[in-house]
Amino acid sequence: MEQNKLLFSFYNKLWSIVSLLLFLFFFSESAFSQVSAKYLVVFKDKNNSPYSISQPFAYLSERSVARRQKQKIAFTTGDLPVNPSYIEEVKKKGAKVIYTSRWMNAALIECSSTVLTSILQLSFVKGLEINTSIDNPNNRTARKSSKFENYETEALNYGLSKTQIEMIGADKMHEQGFHGEGMMIAVLDAGFNNANNIAALKPLFDENRIVGTYDFVKKEKAVYEDDGHGTSVLSCMGAYLDGQIVGTAYKASFLLLRSEDAASEYLIEEANWLFAAEYADSVGVDLINSSLGYSTFDDASTSHKYADLNGKTTIAAKAATWAASVGIVCVISAGNEGNDAWRYISTPADADSIITVGAVTALKTYASFSSIGPSADGRVKPDLVAMGQSPAIVSPSGTVSTSNGTSFSSPILCGLVAGFWQANPTLTAMEVIDRLRKSGSQYENPDERLGYGIPDFTRANTPTVVLSTQDESNSLFKAYPNPTSGEITIQLNENKVNQYFTSLMDITGKTLLYQPINSQTFKLSLAHLNTGTYFLRIGNESKSTLVKVLKME
Repeated sequence: MEQNKLLFSFYNKLWSIVSLLLFLFFFSESAFSQVSAKYLVVFKDKNNSPYSISQPFAYLSERSVARRQKQKIAFTTGDLPVNPSYIEEVKKKGAKVIYTSRWMNAALIECSSTVLTSILQLSFVKGLEINTSIDNPNNRTARKSSKFENYETEALNYGLSKTQIEMIGADKMHEQGFHGEGMMIAVLDAGFNNANNIAALKPLFDENRIVGTYDFVKKEKAVYEDDGHGTSVLSCMGAYLDGQIVGTAYKASFLLLRSEDAASEYLIEEANWLFAAEYADSVGVDLINSSLGYSTFDDASTSHKYADLNGKTTIAAKAATWAASVGIVCVISAGNEGNDAWRYISTPADADSIITVGAVTALKTYASFSSIGPSADGRVKPDLVAMGQSPAIVSPSGTVSTSNGTSFSSPILCGLVAGFWQANPTLTAMEVIDRLRKSGSQYENPDERLGYGIPDFTRANTPTVVLSTQDESNSLFKAYPNPTSGEITIQLNENKVNQYFTSLMDITGKTLLYQPINSQTFKLSLAHLNTGTYFLRIGNESKSTLVKVLKME
């Protein structure tokens, strides 16, 4: 009997232990499923939206609409906001919606894994673009040094911006009265510490030329208490302190946007870049300067490979290309990895239809830290270069000093772009980029270090234009009239026409048309294209001929 009591007591205790373990297991599983994380959820469509491309003022500013109309850029479904009914359904499932993206048709949400599972089952949800459950800010460890670490900082005296300005002809631009007046530049960066209290930037605030601020990391308007990298970047364009430093576009207006968390590097910062660029578009900016780049992340499993840098794969590159498509000139730092194992440009510097900026010394030679090209798909990168080794900048303390990095060559050049566009207001964004590339010091022989070289305002402002002949002929085909205001006739000088194809490209190399040829004489309509230069190619597997085509009004 006593033995039975002992056995009963033993099994009782054993069951209590097992029950406790089972409780802890299921409780921990349940608790884990309730931990919130951030996810970028992509939707399938914008069907049944209350918004319309025929009523753009419902979701874009007057300035944003005017920029598109001026460049004859059509409104598309990509301009439409995410369907509000989709957002409401996501909220009903228990998620917090942080930001939405028109261009990606997506929403950044915060929820538990259980809620996410139910959201992914909604009929209008396409899937996940980012899973940040492993990017929890609470698990982040601070970097050993800032990703924007300066190579040198030294107190300097009068006129230190002289070399960087004269190198690209910005002094001539200023002499002609173009200082950026009327141009609006969005600066996407890591913060603008103390920018509102610095003497060199005081005119921007006194003249109400800071048109807005927003922090996409903290979801607040305040940007002046965070990292100071953006302050120095802004100074390269907007500073004016007589006798000490003058920015390249010191009379422009600026939109200050924080998209970068300087203490860490996670994929979500590319999503922040997307949201910031869309916001800049909706406000109506003319240009975006971004001295940010992404290649490796604190979570190595999400790091990019060189093959990803084709302008089409990363979130940041897609966002920059979308910005370019709505008529914004994006000026983006190539990166400071020239001396590192990576070596190559980072993203979004790989994007198409933008200006990627490398760095040179005061002697106009390659700065060894400047990231090199080409892009993974073979395009020339960087596009252009400016002084990035020891240019004059303003530190967050207000001191005029020097520093190194493509972080500064980019805004120096961005200010030139703003002034040049001010001087040539009828040009489209792509025409501005084309003119500046052609003004490069090595336009005829670009390379992977300097791209098309150092641009020059005077060369860009007085281009040598060589028009094609009215009846341009070659051994393979004839294309006429050229220039054309609408339609061009192509006459193939070969009999076996079904072996040939025709393609049409813009000045960036982007293919606008590709089709087989089924007739010896046929017509192509260019009526829907903007005024400018295009390239027509006719060929087969063994030979092809390229002809420049001018589209006129």
